[in-house]
Amino acid sequence: MVTRRKQSHRGVVVLTMAAACVLSVLAVGFLGFGWASAGSHDTNATTFGLERMSSENRPEGEVSPETVQDKSNADMLAVEDVAEAASLQTASSRDVSAGIDEIAAEEEAARIAAEEEARAAEQRAIARADATRSEYYATFGSLPAGDVDFSVGREAFIAEWTERIDNYLFGSPLAGHGSTFAEAAWEAGIDPRWSPAISNTESTKGRVCFKSHNAWGWDQTHWPDWDTAIRAHVAGLARGYGFTISYSYAMRYCPPNYDNWYRDTLGQMQQI
Repeated sequence: MVTRRKQSHRGVVVLTMAAACVLSVLAVGFLGFGWASAGSHDTNATTFGLERMSSENRPEGEVSPETVQDKSNADMLAVEDVAEAASLQTASSRDVSAGIDEIAAEEEAARIAAEEEARAAEQRAIARADATRSEYYATFGSLPAGDVDFSVGREAFIAEWTERIDNYLFGSPLAGHGSTFAEAAWEAGIDPRWSPAISNTESTKGRVCFKSHNAWGWDQTHWPDWDTAIRAHVAGLARGYGFTISYSYAMRYCPPNYDNWYRDTLGQMQQI
């Protein structure tokens, strides 16, 4: 019985020690797990904190150093290309502006030169008419049909005599060509009434022409149109006769019937 009590006591001790061992193992396991978990949390906190700062908490517009360093060569080249294109565009704008200014300056210079040439040509025409008139005065002493004023200038001269000659030629084949007569007379420096009046004496203002567009009985000449014919006849009068009609010119122009020719032609000039 004593032996049984001893054995029972040893069994209780053994069970107690076994239980203590199990508890110790469990405690160590829980502590290890806690330490492991705590370590893991610290590592993740460090890593995730940076990531959150990078993606969530960084101020808007701020670029991280890693992002700047990770720029690719292609990105850098793209920026350089944009800068170069902007520079070229600016230079091109300057070049175009300079070209436009240069063209405008050239056009202005050309306009001024054209105006000066027109004024010079006008003065030459006035001087030519004055010289032709002076020569006529020196030869014949007076103007039978009255004077013509060239000093008003080309524009005013042509406007006045275009209207007067068109009124005179109204209803005839030469109607509407008053400006051609006026311009040709201005250029030749002669009386603008002379050629239209001769056309009436010779062909009734172009109604009876023995040659094409020859309304003046002018040799055997023919012309392709009225404007060409008018300019040729006016230039011929200036070259072969003078400023305006005269009795001696009638003798040269129409020898067989110069007296009537002079009277009729002068009468027509006075109607214009």
